Parts: sequence; structure tokens; C-alpha cells
Amino acid sequence: MAERAHLELGNYLPYLVNRVGFALVERFTAEALKPHGLTIEMWRVLAALSNNGGQRQVDLAAMTSIDASTLSRLVSRLVRIGLATRSRSETSNREVVVTLSGKGRALVQRLIPIARKLERDSSGDLPAKELAALKRLLSQVYVNLTRGR
Repeated sequence: MAERAHLELGNYLPYLVNRVGFALVERFTAEALKPHGLTIEMWRVLAALSNNGGQRQVDLAAMTSIDASTLSRLVSRLVRIGLATRSRSETSNREVVVTLSGKGRALVQRLIPIARKLERDSSGDLPAKELAALKRLLSQVYVNLTRGR
């Protein structure tokens, strides 16, 4: 008789990553984003623009891991609520560059301390070296999963 397949969720990487991700998103959304009518995807766009300056939508999609059509709708909403601007690229009239507005920059500056506190709270007493290793390993898992796309 064949042995039954067994999967222990508590030791299954996709489950563990999803559970942690869900808890982080839920808490950050409640504490920082919901009061401003933002979603986690909108936050990723704002944070990417804050870190990297104005970006072509195609580059912003790659930076945030948001597909192009969803990103286009998110950017439209951010423009509509005054957090971002859209303009034609100086190098190509066909390309659109997205930039934070002054209001968007100010909001990101208010939300970054909340994001940093959440990271501190979630990492607890992990030594800095272990936290750095965890980030490096998670980045490698992402590369493994997206390789060849």
C-alpha cells in the first residue's frame, strides 16, 4: 500500500512566507495606509518613487512587481488624489514618467517611520546579522521563482 503524502504547513516555506506577508500587510494597512485611503500596492509605488525618483511606468512595474495594466490603474488613482504626477518622457514622446508630487513626498515621509517601526516590531530580538541573512535569503527565493519569466 502506498504511503499517504504529508505536508506539514508549519514547515512549508510558501505557507510561512504567506502567513508573515499577510500579517505584515494587514498591520501596515491598518496603521498607516487605510487612514489615507491607500492600498499596499499604492504604497509600493510611492515608496519606489521616493527611493528612485521619477520612473517610466515599465520600470516602475518591474521595481514593484505589479503588472503593467494594474500599475497603470494605480498610477491613475495616485494622480487623481494628488500624490503623483504623470508626464511625457524627455527622451521619448511615447514613454510616460511617473513622479511623486509634493503631497506624495510629504505623505511618504510621514509613513516611512511607521514602516520602519513595523520592521523592528516584526524582527523582534533577531540579531542584525540574522535579519540581514533573512532578507538576503528571501531575495534569493524571489530570484529563484522569477528566473526565466
